[in-house]
Amino acid sequence: MHVRHLSVADFRSYTTAELPLEPGVTTLVGLNGQGKTNLVEAIGYLASLSSHRVATDAPLVRFGAERAVVRGAVMSNGRETMVELEITPGRANRARLNRSPVRPRDVLGSLRTVLFAPEDLALVKGDPGERRRFLDDLLVARQPRWSGVRQEYDRIVKQRSALLKSAQPYLSRRARGRRPRPGAESVDASAEASALHTLDIWDTQLAGVGSQLLYARLRLLRDLGPYLAKAYDEVSNGQSDARVAYRSSLREETAERLAAGEVPEVEELHAQVLASLAAVRDQEVERGVCLVGPHRDDVVLTLGELPAKGYASHGESWSFALGLRLAAFQLLRTDLGDDPVLVLDDVFAELDSGRRERLAAMVADAEQVLVTAAVPEDVPAALAGRTYRVTLGEVDVGTPDVP
Repeated sequence: MHVRHLSVADFRSYTTAELPLEPGVTTLVGLNGQGKTNLVEAIGYLASLSSHRVATDAPLVRFGAERAVVRGAVMSNGRETMVELEITPGRANRARLNRSPVRPRDVLGSLRTVLFAPEDLALVKGDPGERRRFLDDLLVARQPRWSGVRQEYDRIVKQRSALLKSAQPYLSRRARGRRPRPGAESVDASAEASALHTLDIWDTQLAGVGSQLLYARLRLLRDLGPYLAKAYDEVSNGQSDARVAYRSSLREETAERLAAGEVPEVEELHAQVLASLAAVRDQEVERGVCLVGPHRDDVVLTLGELPAKGYASHGESWSFALGLRLAAFQLLRTDLGDDPVLVLDDVFAELDSGRRERLAAMVADAEQVLVTAAVPEDVPAALAGRTYRVTLGEVDVGTPDVP
C-alpha cells in the first residue's frame, strides 16, 4: 500500500498543496515550523479520521477558512482508491470514496498508516489514556468495524456518567443509609426507583459493548507482544526485555487473570463487567463517575522486572515507544499481507546514532516510508530517497533531490 498523490486545501498552514509520492522513501526537509509535519498529519488523518497532534478538528483548518479538504490517491494491490475528507469545525465532516459520498468512517481501511512522532514518548511516560488510544487505534487499523464499537462505547459511558451525576442527590442518600427529607418521601422514592432502573439499563449496555471492546483489546495485546519483544530488542541492541500486560478495572481476581495474559470469552467478560459494576455501585453513586470498564483500564509496559514508566531512561523510553510502533507495523503487515504506510515524523533528531541506524535498517524494506527532518543529515543513509524541501507552507516538488 502506498499514497500516490496528496492534495490539501486550507489545511493547517497550507492554502493549497500538491505532493506527488512514490513507493520507497520520501523525505520532507525544512526548518521547524515550515509545514513538514502538516503534510504527514494530513495523510494520517485520511487513515484514521484523527490527528496525532490535537484532539479536535478545529486547529486543522487554516485560520480564516471555513473548511479544509484532504484528498489522497491510494494504491493497494494494483488498484487506486481516491479518499477525500472535508473537515468543517462545528459540523459533521464529509467523505468521498472514488468521488461517491460515504460516511466518514466508511473510508477507514482504504489507507493504513503507522506514524511515529515525538508525541509518542507519551505512550511510555504519559497517562493511561495515551496507551488506551494506541490500542484502540490499532484495533481500528486492523479491523475498521471497531470504530463503530468504540464510538458506541464512548456514547454509553457519557450517558451513564450523566445519569450518575443527575441522580446523585437521590442515590447518594440511599448509599449512605440516610432518610429522605420530611414530606418528600414519596417524591424521593419515585426518583430513586426511576434512577436505579435506568442505571440498570445502562449497566447492561456498558457490559454488552464494553466486554466486546475488552475482548478485542486482550486479543490484540496477546498478538502484539511477540512483535514488541523483537522490535525492542533490535532497536535497543538487546539491552533489556520489553513486555506488555493489561491492567483491568474489573474485580481483583479477574484483573489478575487478565494481567497474566488470559483472554476469556466475551460471555464471561460480560458477566464479570456486570458483577464489577454491582460491586462498586455505591462508590460510583458517591463520586458520580463510571469506575469500571475499558475506559478505566491501562496497559502496563515493563522493562525487565521494572515498569517502564518512572524507571526507564530517556533512551529506553524512546526505544519502547519505537518498539510499540514497529510492532504495530509488523502486526498489520502480517495480518493484512500489505504494508501500511510508515511515517517517521521528526524522529531521527531525537535518537542517538546507534538507534538511528538500527531503526533505518528495520524499516528500509517497507513499501512506503515518509520521513520529515530539519536537515538531510538527520536521515540515515539506509533511507536515502526522494527529498522535497518545505518552506513557509510551500512544497518545492519541481526538482526533488534524488540520490
